[in-house]
Amino acid sequence: QVQLVESGGGLVQAGGSLRLSCAASGRTTYAGAWFRQAPGKEREFVAAISLTGSGTYYRDAVKGRFTISRDNSKNTVYLQMNTLKPDDTAVYYCARRDYASSDYGRANSYNYWGQGTQVTVSS
Repeated sequence: QVQLVESGGGLVQAGGSLRLSCAASGRTTYAGAWFRQAPGKEREFVAAISLTGSGTYYRDAVKGRFTISRDNSKNTVYLQMNTLKPDDTAVYYCARRDYASSDYGRANSYNYWGQGTQVTVSS
C-alpha cells in the first residue's frame, strides 16, 4: 500500500504562486501526477513526471506556468504553480502508481490518490 499526503494549497490572487507537495509512504512508486477538479467539471490531467524525473508532461493550459518535479530521496512530488489564473481554481489531487507504464495522462492508470487540496485563485 501507498499513502499520499498533500500540502500547499490555499487562496492566492491572480498572478501569484503556490507550491503543492505530495509525500508518499509505503511501497515504491513510479510515475507521479497531479490532476484537478473544478466544481461541476470532470477531473482533468494537469502534469506528470516519470520515475527518474527525465520525462515531464503537462496539459496545454498550464505549460510555461506550472513545473512538476520530484525528490526521490524524500519520495515527494511537487507542483510549482506560477502566474495563477482564476481558471486554475480547483481541488488538486496527487496521484501515484506502483507499476511501470507509459500512459501518463489517464486518471485510471494511477492506483493511489491523495485526499485533495483546494487551490483558489481570486481575480
